[in-house]
Amino acid sequence: MAQDLLRTPLYEVHKREGGKIVEFAGWEMPVEYAGIKQEHIAVRQKIGLFDLSHMGEIEVIGPDAIGFVNGLVTNDVMRIRESQCMYTCMCRENGGIIDDLIVYRFPDREDGQQYLWMVVNASNCAKDFAWIKAHETEQARVSDLSMQTALLAVQGPDSQKFLQPLTDADLEVLSYYHLTRGQVAGIPAVISRTGYTGEDGFELYVAWQEAEKLWQALREAEGGIEPIGLGARDTLRLEAGYSLYGHEITEETSPVNSTLNWVVSLNTADFIGKAALQAEKEQGIREAIVGLVMQSRAIPRQGYEVEDNEGNVVGHITSGTFSPSLSRGVALARIAKSHSSVGTELKVVVRSRREPALVQKPPFVRGSVRNSR
Repeated sequence: MAQDLLRTPLYEVHKREGGKIVEFAGWEMPVEYAGIKQEHIAVRQKIGLFDLSHMGEIEVIGPDAIGFVNGLVTNDVMRIRESQCMYTCMCRENGGIIDDLIVYRFPDREDGQQYLWMVVNASNCAKDFAWIKAHETEQARVSDLSMQTALLAVQGPDSQKFLQPLTDADLEVLSYYHLTRGQVAGIPAVISRTGYTGEDGFELYVAWQEAEKLWQALREAEGGIEPIGLGARDTLRLEAGYSLYGHEITEETSPVNSTLNWVVSLNTADFIGKAALQAEKEQGIREAIVGLVMQSRAIPRQGYEVEDNEGNVVGHITSGTFSPSLSRGVALARIAKSHSSVGTELKVVVRSRREPALVQKPPFVRGSVRNSR
C-alpha cells in the first residue's frame, strides 16, 4: 500500500485481529474480520465494536461559538441544549454540500466560553477544517483535534447492557443524540448516544494514545463483543437508509434535492448557502433520493441506471447492496420526483438486464434506535 496513507492508533490491533486492511478515504482501515454478513448480523442482533478514529473532530471555542457554527451549517444550532448533538450539513454559497456532520454542544466552560465540536467525515476533514478556519472570528476559535482524538463505537441492541458495567456514566438517562463525559474502563471519554447503524449504540471519544487500551478492555469485557469492519458499517447504514458523502451527498447536490430538507432551517438566522437553498425550494424539487427494493435476485450497485416501465432513464443508483437482513438487494437512488412515490414500479439496469424494483421509504430495516433525531 502507498506509504502516505494514514493509520489509526488501532492499525496493529486490526492486523492482529485478522482484519482485512484496505484503503479508505486516505486511511488504511479494516473492511472485514470474520466476514461482512456475519459482522452485520452480529450488530443487528446483538453488538459490535468499530474503530472510527479516521473521522474528524473540529473544536470551536469562544463567546459566540454557537452563533459562529450556526452561520456555517443548515440546521438551527441555536435550538440544541447543552450536552445535545445535531445532524446537519455545511454548504457552499451555491448550496452544494461541503459535508454532512454532527455538531456536539458541550456545557459552557468554567470561563464562560461556549464549546462545540463539529464531527466530520474522514474524506473531507482537511477540506472542512480549511473552510471553517477561513471563516474564523475573534468570537470563535477553531482547532483540529482529529489526530489527537480516537473514536470507538459500540453498536447494537445490547449496547447499553454491555457498556454500562464499564462506565460511571448513567447510560439509561442518556437520550439519543445526547452526550456526556465519564470514564470507560477507567479512561476519560466523551460518550454520545449516536451511531450510523440504525441500532442503539454509543460512540466513545478518547485520547489517541488511549485507544488500544480501551479497545482491549472492551474486547475482554463480560458478554463479549466482536470487531466490525467498514464493509458491515456500509450495509448497516444502507439498510437504515442513511446517506453517505460521495454517494447520496456531494458538492454537486444540495440538502434540498437530497431528501435532507429536515436539516435545513430557512426560518432562522442566515447561514452560508441559505439564499441558494431558498431559491431552489421555491423553484420546486425535480429530483429525490428514494429507497428501492429489488423484486428479483439482482444486486443494485452505485451508478446503475434506473428506468421507468417504458424504458426511459429516470435516475441512477447512489448506493446499493445485498441486504443480509432481507436477503435481497436494496438501494438508495436519485430519481425524477415524478417517479418517487412509494410503490412505484421501476427497473434497474444490471449488466444490460432490466431488473424490477419497487420504491420504498427507508429504513428498509427498523433497528433498536430509541427515537428519532
